[in-house]
Amino acid sequence: MKALRTLLLLFLALPVLGAQTPTLQKHPQYSILPGDVLEIHYRYSPSFDQTVTVQPDGFINLNLVGNIHIAGMTVDHVHDTILKSVAERLNDPEITIVLREFHKPFAVVSGEVAKPGKVDLQEGSTALAAIMLAGGWTENARAGQVILFRKVNNDLAEVHILKLGKLDKTQYLENDMPLQSGDMIMVPRDRISRISRFIKLANVGVYMNPLDRIP
Repeated sequence: MKALRTLLLLFLALPVLGAQTPTLQKHPQYSILPGDVLEIHYRYSPSFDQTVTVQPDGFINLNLVGNIHIAGMTVDHVHDTILKSVAERLNDPEITIVLREFHKPFAVVSGEVAKPGKVDLQEGSTALAAIMLAGGWTENARAGQVILFRKVNNDLAEVHILKLGKLDKTQYLENDMPLQSGDMIMVPRDRISRISRFIKLANVGVYMNPLDRIP
């Protein structure tokens, strides 16, 4: 249960990629997370160059201007925000931002799979591929009603019902779905009779099975 809470909190903490409406971007830009490491280079004032780590509260501390909140921003947005701040201290500054360390894309798979937990994603990873990385179905899995939760804003997750099944059946493979980092997949044992297309993020945990088998 502790592992489940940790993964759910990480899901809830993921910054929203795109507009704060129930719509999805096919190829969203990476958004900065706590723990990411950035290099900041000043073209004309290299003595101010810094390597900073994003703190758990989302802030970085710059020698020139102090604390700036950047969690949830894209690298381009971080560049513009820092440039605007340091322009108050420097004359016509030019800066370069390098994302040195960042969180690898991941999904969380729970329920009736052999090894529930977090799996790393590659370009083009799908829900079925994530389930296979989690050890595949158990004998009790209801493969025809896999539930995928995807965060779309700070309050809501969009729900997708995937009718997956035997790997040798083309009709099932056509129901597969590409994943985005932070997606959560639940493979149920029993049929879920009703679930809305959008649900409150706080209610996602109601549908996720305990991940007791995560080491």
